[in-house]
Parts: sequence; C-alpha cells; structure tokens
Amino acid sequence: MIIATDAPATQEARRVMDICNACRYCEGLCATFQAMSLRRTFVDQDFDYLANLCHNCTACYHDCQYAPPHTFDVNVPAVLTDTRIATYEKYAWPGAFARAFQRNGLLVSLVSAVLITLTMALALVLISNNVLFGRFSGPGSFYQIIGHTLMVVVAGLTFGFSVVAMCVSVVKFWKATGKGMPSLKSVWRGCVNAGTLKYLDGGHGEGCSSVDDGFSNQRRIFHQLTMWGFLLCFAATCVATVYDYGLGRVAPYPFFSLPVLLGTVGGIGLLVGPVGLIWNKMRSDTTPMQVDYYGMDFAFLIMLFLVSLSGLLLLALRETAAMGMLLVVHLGLVLSFFVMLPYSKFVHAVYRLAALVRFAEEANR
Repeated sequence: MIIATDAPATQEARRVMDICNACRYCEGLCATFQAMSLRRTFVDQDFDYLANLCHNCTACYHDCQYAPPHTFDVNVPAVLTDTRIATYEKYAWPGAFARAFQRNGLLVSLVSAVLITLTMALALVLISNNVLFGRFSGPGSFYQIIGHTLMVVVAGLTFGFSVVAMCVSVVKFWKATGKGMPSLKSVWRGCVNAGTLKYLDGGHGEGCSSVDDGFSNQRRIFHQLTMWGFLLCFAATCVATVYDYGLGRVAPYPFFSLPVLLGTVGGIGLLVGPVGLIWNKMRSDTTPMQVDYYGMDFAFLIMLFLVSLSGLLLLALRETAAMGMLLVVHLGLVLSFFVMLPYSKFVHAVYRLAALVRFAEEANR
C-alpha cells in the first residue's frame, strides 16, 4: 500500500522496507526486521519506529543480496539513519529548537565554546584572584569558589529543562508510533535489551560488521563503557545529593566515599568509551553509513570525554591552586552539556529505549 508523503527520507524508507518485507532474508537479524515482519503495510509513523529500533550494526547491509551495486540499491542502515535523524527534529520540544539538529556538530561546538568562555570570563571578573587561585581543602571548599545556591540553581534549571524537553519529545514519539501504555513486563524487557545492547550483536552474537566484512564486538564494548559510565556518573550525583540534603555531608567527599567511587569509575568509562567509539567509527566501512551525520556523533562523544576529563582532573587536583579554574571549566562544560542534551545525539538513547519497549509490547501480543 503506497501512502503519499512529502518527506524524502520517508519515501526512500518506504521503498526499501517494501523490498525487505517481500524478501525477509534478514528477518532473524534484529528487532527492526522482526518488527517489520509484523506489518503487511506501513504508515509513515512505522518508519519513525523502525528507524529508532535500528542499532546501525550494518549486518543487514552486508547480508543483503540487493545492496549496491544491485539496481535495487537497498541500503537499510543509511536509509534508517536518515529517517532516525528526521525524527529527532520532528518530535523535538519546543518545536522552535528543532532546527538545532541541522548541522548539529557545529552548533554543539559553538554553544559549548560560548558557554565555557562566558563562564570563565564571569569567574575572572566576579571572583577575586586570591579566591579563584587559592588553596582550599575540606568540606565546602568548592563553595568558597562558587556559592552553593548559585551552583545548584544554574545546574538544576538547565538539567530540569533538558529532562522536561526530552520527556515531552519521547511522549510525542510514543503516541505517534502506537497506542496505549506499555506493560511492566515490556518496560523491563526493553530496559534489559537496552542495557545489554542486545541488538549490537549483529544477529549472531559476533558483533557489528567491520571494514573487512568481518565481525567485532568492539563497538558494543565501547558503547557499554560509555552508557554505563554515564549512568554511574549520574548515580554519583544522585548519591551526593542525598549526602548533602539528607545527611548534611558537604562536598567534596573523601576518595573512598560512594559518590567519588561511582564518579571515578564512571568517569573512566566516559574517557575510554567515547574515544573507542570514535576510533571504531573512523575505521569502519562508511558505505552503509551516513557520514554527513558524523559531526553530530563526534561532537557528543567529545563533549562526554571533556566533561569526564575535567571532572577527574578536578578530583585529582582539588587541594591545589588549580582547583578554582578547574571547577569553573568543569561547570562550564557541564552547563554546555545540559543545555544541548535534548538537541544532541543523546536523544537517540531515549527514542531507542522507547522503541525497544514498543517492540517488547508487540512481541508480548
């Protein structure tokens, strides 16, 4: 069934998925093809769902008998990448910020540079040199540089806005791609599949296709380090909040305290994971990829790396005269990260989780 649409990405996705749905050679590879096989016809929103269910492992491209140079020119990873990026803009909230996904790598870099420069300039103007470059130690030393209230308000407002923006966006995506609330079983199954990155195994457990048509789990490992590194850092922040407001224990905390241990392990993951993902991407076959979007990927990964690096340096040098400037730089990077969170590659995580929950719900039925 052909349904007219004005979106070029959707038109090409329809053409390719119609061919795939007739062939079904890749039906057992991943959740994308299993979800596709449940449909005899497609509506436009199905492609939004299938595109975000795709983990871009490229196994289907290397298995496909209709891939280029065949006249059918079937390149599922590239087509679904186009559609996936279009959904970020389509469901973004507020809608006025949707264009942030266009030339995203450049925008993230510019916003980060401006916010970091502004943060450092304000620190140099508003904080005396004796304080900014002084030596402080013990509980509350961070707040002798930047006040606790100011730090909490700025971070809380920016992070709070980002969370609201992403929640509204994913709710719009969920309503557009299906109906009803998911069961707890589906939510759990979706979270397990997301947490284990099940569909980065290439459909056979040997991992994503590499530049030499072989297979490797390197991308899955580096992605795990990045994902769990971020979650551990978030857990460290949550525990520190309980320490501060619940137990009256003021930061910075000793190295062997729970917030610091969680943050250190997570921070190391956010150093190794992003570097590994960039290295893996640069040496992988670009034929099934959309290299035009590499700027979005690289900007997000580099931002994660810099936030982690500045945080670990702050931990290591927090009792030296470098602590003040490191704190300012780290907060500037964190602020930049929070501001761009709903309009960066990070959103793929929330959309993909929603798609995996949707897939688990369909499988349950």
